[in-house]
Amino acid sequence: MKVSGRSKSKIILIPLVALGLLFSFFFMPSKETSLNYTENPSLSYTAVPEDWKGTPQLSDGTYQNLYYPFESSLWEVLKWKLSKNPYSDQKKKDDRTLEIQPMKTFQPNGKDQLIWLGHASFLIHLNGITLITDPVWLDNWVLKRNSELPIDPKELKNIDYILISHDHRDHCDEETIKRITSLNPEVKILAGLNMKPLIQDWTSNSISIEEAGWFQQFNTGSDLKITFVPARHWSRRGLSDTNLRLWGGFYLETAAQSIYFMGDSGYGPHFKLISETLGSPDYALMGVGAFRPEWFMNAAHTNPQDAGKAFIEMKGKHFIPMHFGTFDLSDEPLLEPLDILTQSPKLTDHRLITPILGENLFQNPTP
Repeated sequence: MKVSGRSKSKIILIPLVALGLLFSFFFMPSKETSLNYTENPSLSYTAVPEDWKGTPQLSDGTYQNLYYPFESSLWEVLKWKLSKNPYSDQKKKDDRTLEIQPMKTFQPNGKDQLIWLGHASFLIHLNGITLITDPVWLDNWVLKRNSELPIDPKELKNIDYILISHDHRDHCDEETIKRITSLNPEVKILAGLNMKPLIQDWTSNSISIEEAGWFQQFNTGSDLKITFVPARHWSRRGLSDTNLRLWGGFYLETAAQSIYFMGDSGYGPHFKLISETLGSPDYALMGVGAFRPEWFMNAAHTNPQDAGKAFIEMKGKHFIPMHFGTFDLSDEPLLEPLDILTQSPKLTDHRLITPILGENLFQNPTP
């Protein structure tokens, strides 16, 4: 008997959720907590919002969103996974995959490039500096790629930085990071506060890992400024580490252009706060997938409509959708987010760039 992806997901997740419920009831007593603010004292700020105190953190060590409290409910996970997906028939009939432009090698030769590798992973070359965001290239125990990687990973050498937005397995993969760091022993990893203890065990001790609080600038030099920025999300790898590692996005700036990489985020005032603090981005890489059922997903993921709304509030120039089409994480068909965007151009004020895997997405690339 063939087991569907949805059924496999249920088979894997039901015992995990049950175990989590038992753990939360019997081994996680409630604590009184107070709100504090933290940062990496070794890093500086280029600009901060008015009255900025730092990254919010409770006295139990858990990080907090700026505007919305995080509410974890394993009961809601169980409710979603055991309920019938109203889009299941539509998903079965839709066998489309992402358009791909295969890359034999990566040789930028001084040319700025912005290349989508799938989901939230981009290969970016700016001012002679090469970086990769949220690399998850290999199947793991919870994820299977539905789109091919446009380039052989062995061709990705001379990478300067790996940017990791948060610890979820569709954004932070152990085997992928091991492969990149083995090919690029001089690479530096940039991430949020308290991510180093997780990642360090996956790499050699020679790999530098720098952690930042929100609105702090990483030590990357003047040719490329990289700032860690807020997101409305959460973090967890196991049963007892919820929100102990900081999540966020990245804002990249050169003298010529700026890029905002959202990471994972629900909708909120932080989008406008970022643009008011750091400027409106030339390119906004916005998550649009894994949004159904919306009653469950909207606190952590933007749907296409909310992503477009956030983009317009940020006054961005170019909208590039991501976080769809590669991994089956939710109820909607994999390419539905792109359908919604292309059929409703007003959502992004006609500034949508339809991404193709392996293609340079810059509208006016440097020669």
